[in-house]
Amino acid sequence: MNDTNYQGTWQNGMIDPLNKGIGHLNLPQAGAAAQNWNLLREDLSLPAAVLYEERLAHNLSWMQRFVTEYGVKLAPHGKTTMAPKLFARQLAAGAWGITLATAHQTQTAYAHGVRRVIMANQLVGKQNMRLIADLLQDASFTFYCLVDSAELVDQLGRFFAERQQRLNVLLELGPVGGRTGVRNDAQQQALLAALQRWPDNIALAGVEVYEGVLKEEADIRQFLQRAVSCVKELAEQGHLRHCNAAQPAVLTGAGSAWFDVVAQEFAGVTCAVALDVVLRPGCYLTHDVGIYRAAQQQIQARNPVAQKMRSELLPALQLWAYVQSIPEADKAIVALGKRDAAFDAGLPQPAVSLRPGRDRAPQAVPGHWQLTGMMDQHAYLQIAPGDDIAVGDMIGFDISHPCLTFDKWRYLSVLDAQFNVIDIVPTFF
Repeated sequence: MNDTNYQGTWQNGMIDPLNKGIGHLNLPQAGAAAQNWNLLREDLSLPAAVLYEERLAHNLSWMQRFVTEYGVKLAPHGKTTMAPKLFARQLAAGAWGITLATAHQTQTAYAHGVRRVIMANQLVGKQNMRLIADLLQDASFTFYCLVDSAELVDQLGRFFAERQQRLNVLLELGPVGGRTGVRNDAQQQALLAALQRWPDNIALAGVEVYEGVLKEEADIRQFLQRAVSCVKELAEQGHLRHCNAAQPAVLTGAGSAWFDVVAQEFAGVTCAVALDVVLRPGCYLTHDVGIYRAAQQQIQARNPVAQKMRSELLPALQLWAYVQSIPEADKAIVALGKRDAAFDAGLPQPAVSLRPGRDRAPQAVPGHWQLTGMMDQHAYLQIAPGDDIAVGDMIGFDISHPCLTFDKWRYLSVLDAQFNVIDIVPTFF
């Protein structure tokens, strides 16, 4: 949803009651705690996505400590949450900037105060170029995007020459069979030749990779070493002539699964110009119990810095929903579906339950409970005959792949350790 539509949802500083995630309740965003809402008292309309404050704070601190140990910088990928309130917390905790994926996401972040962005994507198309050009009229805004072809360099060059502006670009490297990115030396030389045609308008500012398209550690390390060699060669050959101590060149990589390997390969790299090494994981902030928990377990096993920290990332996002029907002795239907939760990397996992009016605190669910399928608004929960479960019970579900859960919610409640709502986080997808 664009910024114009979002502003239209506000009336006198109040959230529109129809917006998903808040239900029938209006909330002055700055006064969430004053409403005295509590999840366990059923003050929220379910299903609802919630964030746990203590775990968010832990994850913020953990990742900042990790990059500090390696002497590198952090530009977390904002597409995970598209939540400017969370961007602000990441920047306040020490992040160098925010990574985004599209011109519109960049515009949204800028509107909420973000002033350094890596758009880890190609900037293609006149309207997208125009959005970025308008933002670049603000001299305090620093922006980088990716290029991997002479054709795109020339398109960007023509556009920004007409605007009499200069655009910072990063040369993107890509492995054969991967996603975007320069594959070989011939492509790279053609791109560099195109840059020479636009010396005043397109400024090469470094090298970018996304290692997550590769699956084996040895291949990833080889790919990262290629990036290190590339940025050194570009500096030695004068292609990074616009970079200086005030605006160093950038060497950047790292999704949420291999950031430790990227840190190991990139930390301490120097070249003929000043250089910032920037990691871009996004899912660390909320983490999960699926693909990123598995990745974190591998990081804890192989990385000495993570081991030294004696802690790990914690899942900070849950979905809560009601049991709505128990039509069969071994099956319950939960009011949670594909419209509410990611399902591309595994179905949500039931973690805790609470019976309103009986339980004072959530209880761990039996280990044999599991979702077996989801429809748009319903989930099939496998149970056993005789299990203690009733219509109206509340169940908290853990998720895998936070990116595709956040984008289903306009607002997420932030809870303290007693399940009180202490803040509301809007999203801007």
